[in-house]
Amino acid sequence: MVVVRQAGVLLLAALISSRGLFAQDGVPRDSLDQTPAVMSTTPADEVKVLLRPVEIRYVQQEEVLLPRAANIKGLYVNAWAFGSPKLWQLVRLADETEVNAFVIDVKDDTGCLLYPSSVPTAQQIGANTCVRAKDARARLDTLAAHGIYAIARIVVAKDPLLAERKPGWSVKERDTGGLWRDRINIAWVDAYNDSVWIYSAELAREAVRLGFQEVQFDYVRFPDEPRERMATAIFPAHRPGVTQREAVRAHVALLKDRLRPLGVPVTFDIFGLTASVTTGDLGIGQVWEDFVRVADVVLPMVYPSHYYRGAFGYAWPNGQPYHIVRSALTDALHRSRPLPGSAEIRPFLQAFTLGRRLPRYTPFEIREQIRAAEDLGITSWVLWNPRSVYQRGSLRPKNGGEPPGSPASPASPASPASPSLSGTSGGP
Repeated sequence: MVVVRQAGVLLLAALISSRGLFAQDGVPRDSLDQTPAVMSTTPADEVKVLLRPVEIRYVQQEEVLLPRAANIKGLYVNAWAFGSPKLWQLVRLADETEVNAFVIDVKDDTGCLLYPSSVPTAQQIGANTCVRAKDARARLDTLAAHGIYAIARIVVAKDPLLAERKPGWSVKERDTGGLWRDRINIAWVDAYNDSVWIYSAELAREAVRLGFQEVQFDYVRFPDEPRERMATAIFPAHRPGVTQREAVRAHVALLKDRLRPLGVPVTFDIFGLTASVTTGDLGIGQVWEDFVRVADVVLPMVYPSHYYRGAFGYAWPNGQPYHIVRSALTDALHRSRPLPGSAEIRPFLQAFTLGRRLPRYTPFEIREQIRAAEDLGITSWVLWNPRSVYQRGSLRPKNGGEPPGSPASPASPASPASPSLSGTSGGP
């Protein structure tokens, strides 16, 4: 029981940081080059999840689910980076390496926008007072001139600006009737409320008209808080008998339907564990099949640092980037295979070091994750670093070949020493 409880606590810690910490939380708004502070996590309820060990040599390469656009090599670019001279550094990096796509914040988890919007809700709540790049169209033109595919990232349910300016759309505190806030004092909007999702759909339509070629929705879920904290939350738009999973599933379909006439890919960021959990919805409304049946692309966030000790049989997941990513994506492929026409899988990969947690993520660890995806036939991926700082050595040069020191390079150094792979002492 103690082992199960420990696994549950670590799993919840991973859930909490999967996009809360690494989206914009802790990233100083006046600096692009400071390392985001790591927020503390609170022990929460047990979550029983079985992540099976995978014997790599017996995993066959998947061909059924090869991406329809098998050439996306992307970088996450936060709104501050996009609106600053830092963008030209990133464009130069793309010119010289395999990178051919940027995922750009159109609405991040502050509720602020990339550019002035004509969407009525954005104007009503004052979202145009905190735009990051008034010359966004010109910057998008530059990306197009350099052959860089522009993807608009839009955060849905974690929008404190919308929650505070339209309290009727927000999650409420049971005792006071005021705004409910998570453990780091952030207000959330009510994911049962249709208007919340329609607002994101309208922003997405505007982004496409501006020049974005794909829209990507994040925080398509309910808050990832402990059960006792969620017990204090009231969702005013909740209808009796409707589950969180049903609400997320219906609204994912709503987004796809509203954007269908535009003819652009509609994609969703989801927790990496969603691909491996076979019962329940992680307490946030996310179930793998609900997304891959609707989306054009799903982006599971398979960051090794976010898997708990013993996951997939590994005692030190953060130190096993190849094995963790390959195991997680193997689960994703197996879940999707029985579903005709299921979405492309394009993983978010870890390009950051989590605080003081070892190892530091150097080009070696990043390339190991890319190699894991490509060994399964998945040739599209996006690197995530909240500061939008990327190491050139983790990327192949534009003219082909492997970067110096990569696992496939003749001059590659030996893999760092690894701990025991059995993980039996820390497994769930």
